[in-house]
Amino acid sequence: MSFLQLVTIVVDEYDPAISFFVEVLGFELVDDSPSLTNDGRPKRWVVVRPAGAETGILLAKADGEVQATVVGNQVAGRVGFFLRVDDFDATYQKMVAAGVEFVTQPRTEDYGRIAVFLDIVGNKWDLIGPA
Repeated sequence: MSFLQLVTIVVDEYDPAISFFVEVLGFELVDDSPSLTNDGRPKRWVVVRPAGAETGILLAKADGEVQATVVGNQVAGRVGFFLRVDDFDATYQKMVAAGVEFVTQPRTEDYGRIAVFLDIVGNKWDLIGPA
């Protein structure tokens, strides 16, 4: 058996990113532990994931100029992350009330209801629910 365990999102700061994913999107904080960079400097190992999911997101604080350039542009301006929910309308309303920026209005496609939103650093996500 194999599965995708983690994907990384590079962020400016840990705590605002944790708040966004946990308080706004309702993810679980799976791990927030002290760690070290490859050259021995302190950092944190922060993992969040949707409740019940196996795949998590490693929230990695940008370390240096090169990494800072990708914050909010992980996938060159494309939608790179897809959050499927059971109740699209309730989730959408909750996110709007929490101040999440949607860059498209909800619409219905063959595969379900969809709207594009920005995460805490500006990466594009699809919010997807049943049609």
